[in-house]
Order: sequence, then C-alpha cells, then structure tokens
Amino acid sequence: MDNIAGRKSGLTWAVHIAVALLVVLWLFPTVGLFVSSFRTADQISSSGWWAALFPTEQTQQLRIGGRDAAVQEGDLWVIEGSFFEGPESLSSSAEIRAFGVSSRAIGAFAPGETAEPGAGETFTLNADGTYRFTSVEEPGGRGQRVFVTAETPPEFTVRNYNTILFSGTGQDNMAKAFFNTLTVTIPATVIPILVAAFAAYALAWMDFPGRALLIALVVALLVVPLQLALIPLLRLHLGIGIGKGYLGVWLAHTGFGLPLAIYLLRNYMVGLPRDIIENAKVDGASDFQIFTKIVLPLSFPALASFAIFQFLWTWNDLLVAKVFLIDATGSTTVMTNQIVELLGTRGGNWEILATAAFVSIAVPLAVFFAMQRYLVRGLLAGSVK
Repeated sequence: MDNIAGRKSGLTWAVHIAVALLVVLWLFPTVGLFVSSFRTADQISSSGWWAALFPTEQTQQLRIGGRDAAVQEGDLWVIEGSFFEGPESLSSSAEIRAFGVSSRAIGAFAPGETAEPGAGETFTLNADGTYRFTSVEEPGGRGQRVFVTAETPPEFTVRNYNTILFSGTGQDNMAKAFFNTLTVTIPATVIPILVAAFAAYALAWMDFPGRALLIALVVALLVVPLQLALIPLLRLHLGIGIGKGYLGVWLAHTGFGLPLAIYLLRNYMVGLPRDIIENAKVDGASDFQIFTKIVLPLSFPALASFAIFQFLWTWNDLLVAKVFLIDATGSTTVMTNQIVELLGTRGGNWEILATAAFVSIAVPLAVFFAMQRYLVRGLLAGSVK
C-alpha cells in the first residue's frame, strides 16, 4: 500500500527534508554576507543581519566638551552642543530614547529631563540631540561622560562597495586583486582541461603499451597531498627561471588539477558508444578528427563538471598563491590574500570584511549556477554500466 500512486513513502519525505535543510544551511551564511555588505559598522555591531529590516536600539557612550568648550554665564559654567555633530556623534537618522550620566543607570532619564551628574552640576539632553551642561565650578579637561540610548531605523548603503572596489590603493585595492584572481583562474582552468582531454582520450580509446599502468598512476596521484609538492616545485620553478609569477602559478594549478581531470574525463569517454568511434575510423577519420569532432562535443558535461571544480579551487586558493605568486609589492595579490590583509589591517571593520567576502564569492556562485545542470551528468557518467 505504501507504493500506491500519488503517495510518497517516508524515505522520500526524509530525503526532501534533508535536502531542504542542506540548502538552508548553505544559504544562511551567504545571505548573511550579502545583507551585512550593505549595512554600516554601527548596525553590524548592534544587531545581527536577520534584524536588518527592523529598527535597532543601541547605547553609545559619548563625552561632551570639556574646559575648552565651557562658557561662563554669571556664576555658572555652561557647555552647549549637539550629539548629532562633532567627531563623537550619533547617526543622523537616530532617535534618542533615553540617556544617563552613570554606567549603573544608563537609561535613567528621558529626553528633555535634567540629570545631576555631581554636586552643583546639571545636564539636560533634548530629543533633537542638543544638550546643556551647567556647573558652579570650572569643568575638567575631559568633559562629562554621557550614555545615550538611541533607536536607529534600517539603513542600507553602497559605501562599503565603493570603499572596496574603488577607494583602495596599494594593498587595499580589492578591484586590482579581483582582476589578478581572474588572471590566475581563467588560464588555470582552461589549460588543465585542454591537456586532460587529450590524455583522457588516449587512455580511453587508443591502444599502446603501458596504458593500464598510466591509468593506475593517475588514480594514485589523486591521493598525493598537495603540500607534499609545494617546496620541490617552487625550487624547480626558481631553477628554470620562472620564479614567482603568473606562469608559475598556472603550471602549478595545472599539475595539481590534472589527475582528477584525466580520471573524470577518461571515465566519461569510456562510456561513449563504441559504434560511433568505430564507424568514424572505418570512414577514414583520424584520431585527432574523432577527438575534436565527436568525442569533445559529446564530453561537454564532463568538461563542464571539471571546469566548475577547477574554477572554484583556483578562485578560492590561498596556499598555492602564497607559494608561487605573492610578491613584495602586492601587484599580483589575489582576492583570498587581500581578504587576509584586510583581516590584519581592518580587523574591526566588519562591514568591509563582509563586503570583500561577498565580492569574492559572487563570481564562483555565478559560474556554479550557470553550469550546475552539467555537474551531476558529468560526475555520474561512467560510474555505472
């Protein structure tokens, strides 16, 4: 009865729920970065990104002017000003809800009420941010400390993107790092695909001595740790004069990506109909013609699958770029290293870090969604007969 048409089994529902949970878990940090990239530093520090559409209430410690700002009026010393102006100020869109003159009662007074910070002193804060402080004695140099609780409406800005993409210079220039990453990623994706496609066709459809041994070697190279070859390969690059540059990092990514590329493409090409290959040979087609006109077009799903993986790996790579690319001037800095630099120089500017991170993942997301329909077809091809 469980298999009656129109009814779903419990296992089907479990799979759907599990997939939905995975999608939510994957989207949660991505949406968080996207929303945070349009928020200000004060909003990020006061509330989570899920509260971005709602007003936020934040208490801020401010100081009024000290002795230099005081004016004597009769027997009183008076300091007047506004908390919406000056270096220490509230957001222009904030609405004052309460204030206090002691850390033990930060919201003891409503706007317009008068507090007594000390003997012979009065302090009044109005709803429009203006304040008046009076004292029978000359104020000190630091000024009175005031705790202001204000409600800020939702605010979104593109200043973070302007700072990241257009305002930075030198090591703070994310736009240059973006194009540097493209310069690394595109050739490092295309080159291994071209080399692996030729090798996969040879291992799949050409008979020559040692073919089985080469296939076993490719499979063995899949489990070789990347870190094992970094230093020897760097010494080889320096010895032949490549040094640290784009050519070196292209060759490094090509070498590290070839085993999986050959293995994936070879498994796909083996599963192609043999009759098509044999008929082409009977008609006089050479191996190169068969490869370019028959095998490559039919192998596009596998090529797209590996292209997705290789693009994501090279775009998000930091280790290989650190070893084979980074120079002292930072002219070839990639985005992953640029974000690390931002963590060091702007560790408290979360809005800048969120914007930089989202800019970094935007291109891989676009590539994945554009080619994801080929991913499953390419990975599963050749796995079953």
